[in-house]
Amino acid sequence: QLQLVESGGGSVQSGGSLRLSCAASGGTTSSYCMGWFRQAPGKEREGVATINSYGATTYTNSVKGRFTISRDNAKNTLYLQMNSLKPDDTAMYYCAVAGGSCYSRYNYWGQGTQVTVSS
Repeated sequence: QLQLVESGGGSVQSGGSLRLSCAASGGTTSSYCMGWFRQAPGKEREGVATINSYGATTYTNSVKGRFTISRDNAKNTLYLQMNSLKPDDTAMYYCAVAGGSCYSRYNYWGQGTQVTVSS
């Protein structure tokens, strides 16, 4: 079974940057869409960004121009570069692997990494 482990979270000041990583093991992810999701306390989980097997990306409007999703298939790793961070970005961030396209169900999830942005 595929295992996903996020890392790179932390506490930063508003305007700062973080790079999240998601290391996959137990199988290759190269043929599948991968995505980053986040959930803040008291709020529903939301999709942040996706990248498909061809490298095409999507972003939720609130992070466009600030976040960049990428993948390194040789390392079986997904990344999220987060720049110009805002307090509203504070959340637990999760990576996930879809069963097919980016719009199909996400079958595998990591444990999450906390991102906290202070004013």
